[in-house]
Amino acid sequence: NTASSTIGGMKQTIGNTIGNPDLAAKGAAQKAHADTAQQAADARTHAEGLGNQIKGQAQQVAGAVSNDYSLEAQGHANKAKGDVQRNV
Repeated sequence: NTASSTIGGMKQTIGNTIGNPDLAAKGAAQKAHADTAQQAADARTHAEGLGNQIKGQAQQVAGAVSNDYSLEAQGHANKAKGDVQRNV
């Protein structure tokens, strides 16, 4: 998406510079499509991160209550994974 957005922006700039409105419009459309697709991907990653954080918290608590250190460690790992996903 980033590459497509950059290329679209370049096409738009070139089209505007050389007076080619068709190229400028196609570039603007390509950039807008890529930017929208990236925003959707970011939202999905953020939502998955929230799910992993919640899952990790639940595993940590369940592991601590049941003295299941493996489950507790898995909970820490899932929470960390969620933290990373939400900060991307």
